[in-house]
Amino acid sequence: MPQDDINRQAFKEEAYDLLGELESALLELEENPRDQELIDRVFRAMHTVKGSGAMFGFDDIAAFTHDVETAFDKVRCGELPVTRELLDLTLRARDHILELLGDTTGTRAGSAQAKAIIAGLRGLAGAAGGQDAAPADPASAAPGQDEALAAASGGEAVTYRVRIRPGRDIMLCGTNPLALLAELRDLGAGQVAAHIGEVPPLSELEPEGCYVWWDVILATDKGEDAIRDVFIFVEDDCEVTIQVIDTLGALEGDSTYKRLGEILVERGDISADDLRRVLGEQPRLGDMLAEAGVVSREQVESALAEQAAVRRIRKDRDEQATASSIRVAADKLDDLVDLVGELVIVQAQISQMVSTRGDQELTTLAEELERLSDELRDSTLSVRMLPIGTTFSKFRRLVRDLSAELGKQIELKTKGAETELDKTVIERLNDPLVHLLRNSIDHGVEPPDVRRAAGKDPCGEILLCAEHSGGEVLITIRDDGKGMDPASLRAKGVERGLIARDADLTDKELFSLIFAPGFSTAQKVTSVSGRGVGMDVVKRGIDALRGSIDVDSRPGEGTTITIRLPLTLAIIDGLQVQVQDEFYVVPLSLVEECVELIQSPEERRREQQVLNLRGAIVPYLRLRDWFDIPGAPPEIEQIVVTGVEGQRVGIVVDHVIGEHQTVIKTLGRVYRDVEGLSGATIKGDGSMALILDVPRLVRIAAEARG
Repeated sequence: MPQDDINRQAFKEEAYDLLGELESALLELEENPRDQELIDRVFRAMHTVKGSGAMFGFDDIAAFTHDVETAFDKVRCGELPVTRELLDLTLRARDHILELLGDTTGTRAGSAQAKAIIAGLRGLAGAAGGQDAAPADPASAAPGQDEALAAASGGEAVTYRVRIRPGRDIMLCGTNPLALLAELRDLGAGQVAAHIGEVPPLSELEPEGCYVWWDVILATDKGEDAIRDVFIFVEDDCEVTIQVIDTLGALEGDSTYKRLGEILVERGDISADDLRRVLGEQPRLGDMLAEAGVVSREQVESALAEQAAVRRIRKDRDEQATASSIRVAADKLDDLVDLVGELVIVQAQISQMVSTRGDQELTTLAEELERLSDELRDSTLSVRMLPIGTTFSKFRRLVRDLSAELGKQIELKTKGAETELDKTVIERLNDPLVHLLRNSIDHGVEPPDVRRAAGKDPCGEILLCAEHSGGEVLITIRDDGKGMDPASLRAKGVERGLIARDADLTDKELFSLIFAPGFSTAQKVTSVSGRGVGMDVVKRGIDALRGSIDVDSRPGEGTTITIRLPLTLAIIDGLQVQVQDEFYVVPLSLVEECVELIQSPEERRREQQVLNLRGAIVPYLRLRDWFDIPGAPPEIEQIVVTGVEGQRVGIVVDHVIGEHQTVIKTLGRVYRDVEGLSGATIKGDGSMALILDVPRLVRIAAEARG
């Protein structure tokens, strides 16, 4: 590709980011019109688009943006107030620049739309020519404010030494010390050194006892309280000491760290007198101390690990200060994930082959390969993770424009924008969320006069929230509108022939009718709703992401819609099961427990298939019957109890094999129309296992039962 084309493409990518930043800043400015920093953000974004556009040959964009920039220059100088009309015109200008970026013919540069926007902006600037706009807060316009805010926005990185000595009986209390180490790892970068000198011979070892203790070198900006919170429930069963050993300020000047003897004396592992006595001899300090019996070999290794960890952390800080990030094409990331998936499959095949050889050296190498492939998989998938806030920010404009079109006052609030999700999931989640928000705006939140009559604030509220829940992400859309009336939904369902007139349905089942094709409660068809296709699209979109959706509503109070989604669509943890000679994988995130099922042939032929599980009735379906697999089942079958959309449903199989790291492959044409399957994976022996679409399987089975 010619260099000019590469430069133009780079400008386009930068411009898309700047236009996203511009839209966010404008919507925030509407709420805080006197915020000088927001005004500067808008001006800087437009100024960069104009300057870069002219540099790389996008003269039409540069010329158009110049007029918008001129208007906001007057805002910066206090000559033009921030009004809704100005923001409307600027948002339209932002949309027009977006169109120009994709216009290869140049026909849109002088369009009527562009002329109308420029005329409107010039009219506002001219009308305000002799007026003095309300001055911005002088404190907010102080020089150097960006730097001050940047310094105040994040805490200073500090390196701690955390010494963890669990009580011998800590595991009897239900605490796994490794889980505590995992929580510390989430706080920042660091290194763990294990002390195993107290582990007794095998003949004296108690399986439930904890004989290991740890030193953790942790670099974090979360503060000491966040570290102590990790141990808040085990304070009585665990001895924890936390010491600050390095701060960001220590980077100035010499980058070396403490010597080995200093570290050991500071920790209290040896005394200064012992150190001086041993230093009277020679060789390496670590070897001398261990041979002298002053400290154990593990303590020396731990101190050396601390020394290396702090040096590495300091080096990483220096590198981050010079290079923060690089831009990588999405298709390259997709190729990388595909290659990692193939590596995981090959690693599983090697592990299975080595297990049959009985060669200890090969087994050790296979275990090391498994560890490395797991770390590579986690690192690669983390690269594809994006904060969902990148999607949330797009919806502010949607809520603003649509509420104005419908004559409503609605404020969108977001929470958990930093929650990370696989980029593929985020991309495919956009359309379902758009439909859900449009539905809340149109059907949920009432007009201002209706809300006043009901004693509500005339300005409605929609909350868009995201949070992690185990291996899933929960996304909640909640409005404070009129809610849904179950009786009205029932009547509409009977009218459409979706349910029988005498059907005994719960409120939750009636709420789920809104996802049926063709179902709509709108009294008339408008540009926003009424055709009964939006929520059907939502349901199919969430199903395609292997997610689930739940609706809860109270008349007069509002509606809450909760979406559960897997973190990634590439590699999942699954439970491998077997029916006759066929193997299947159940997503582990849906599995609650496995129980045995012993039935006589007469009981197997019963039409009602339910299990009494500790007093709770759990319906189940037989995978053998569903896929019409020939052969007789074993005397003792297994039921995999799954949790789907708030309900527990069992899946009967012949055998439960165990956990299986599942690399998801798309199905071929032969299996594409088979209900209840969402993909396939390759096992360690090279054979194929099918991945069950549990939510879809359960829904179809429930419909078949009537």
